[in-house]
Amino acid sequence: MKKTLFIVCIAALLYSCNGADQKQYDTAMKAENKVEFINPDGLHKNPAYSQVAVVSGHYRTVYIGGQNAVDKDGNLVGKGNIEEQAKQILSNLQTALKAGGASLENVIKWNVYIAKGQSAELALKAFQEPLKTLKNPPLITGIFVEALANPDYLLEMEAIAIVPGE
Repeated sequence: MKKTLFIVCIAALLYSCNGADQKQYDTAMKAENKVEFINPDGLHKNPAYSQVAVVSGHYRTVYIGGQNAVDKDGNLVGKGNIEEQAKQILSNLQTALKAGGASLENVIKWNVYIAKGQSAELALKAFQEPLKTLKNPPLITGIFVEALANPDYLLEMEAIAIVPGE
């Protein structure tokens, strides 16, 4: 009986302290949440992208699969025009980010797949304006590929976004 009473008292004590401790814990966890973009000495510094992103704390990660230049009905936008395709892809990425509770500000990594023979400069031109406004531009990897899933796709992009936890 004494052993049971002791356990019940300890449980009650822990439960009664939980409310205040939980608030302190939540405050501490929010303070520890951090996404740090680093452009270390010894690596090229470019205002359009960062070199390293370090995430610590409690976050939700949003992964966006490869987006192509198709509208919501599956119709190709900008056949033969990589700039028009890039604009549609950016729109698709923003829609996908919003669905995941994120925005361009939360993106830490882009992977850009460019069909062989296309201009990387033209492909990324559509992204320059929105990226210029970002406090911390994301990491970007550009890859030329032989072809994409559809021969009319000239560009494909995927993203990783980090959203602070509640």
